[in-house]
Amino acid sequence: MTLRYDTISFLSDYGLGDEFVGVVKSVIRSIAPGAAVIDITHDIAPHDVRAGGLALARSAQYLMPGVVLAVVDPGVGGNRRAIAVEVGDGTSVLVGPDNGLLAPAVAMVGGASRAVELTAEQYHLPSSGPTFAGRDMFAPTAAHLCLGADLADVGTAIPVHSLTPGVVPVSRVDDDRIYSEVLWIDRFGNLQLNLDPDEIEPLGDTLRLTAGDVGRTARRVDSYGELGTGELGVLVDSYGLVAVAVNRGSAALELNSVEGDSITVETGGPAPPTPVQLQPRRSD
Repeated sequence: MTLRYDTISFLSDYGLGDEFVGVVKSVIRSIAPGAAVIDITHDIAPHDVRAGGLALARSAQYLMPGVVLAVVDPGVGGNRRAIAVEVGDGTSVLVGPDNGLLAPAVAMVGGASRAVELTAEQYHLPSSGPTFAGRDMFAPTAAHLCLGADLADVGTAIPVHSLTPGVVPVSRVDDDRIYSEVLWIDRFGNLQLNLDPDEIEPLGDTLRLTAGDVGRTARRVDSYGELGTGELGVLVDSYGLVAVAVNRGSAALELNSVEGDSITVETGGPAPPTPVQLQPRRSD
């Protein structure tokens, strides 16, 4: 069987402790057995639409062309629309709730060319309740799109400008200080900030970072290896944004920060000393 799309990239807040992810993937395989399903992540915090949208945006340019299935849906069963959004004039289609989750990724790849609300019930599974749209609506629709269904087949056209936008914070400059926000903390404790490298360029090579009542001096570097063990640094991460890191440690713990916290960045004065590891004196 020739598929229109042979890849579904799947992101959710389902976690792996319950059967939700396995059930969704089995529904897809029962309809489009030739489609490969790539797990982007299922560890988005429950109901955290903002974090899910940012993860999609970080991933978007690296995902295989095809269908993107994204489910972080605290409004499931309510008034929010279920949608499919075409990007790249059909190169890919994003399927999920219209709650801002898809918007950052859509913007990242150049905007939507078409969008529909998923009203065609023949492409859904019969359901005893409305609370598992990932299984009953989004997964079967994604699978049928792989089989060749057109956007117009699976739903009713809606204006692309009516889609719910994503909320991405912007930085603010005041009195030679930059007020930024933690967008993301990875599993190593690195803090990704909503800052472009050009924004911190005028501040020099030594920076003062303040998070709440915690203040630390950090050194600007190009890589983690330039930092001494335990030293705090600021660098450009793999997505092109400013990040705060501790070599072999956690910047999140060092600055006592969580996603969404504010970080003030300013000139830090003299460079901090590089930590050194003292070795016991060897007796000959």
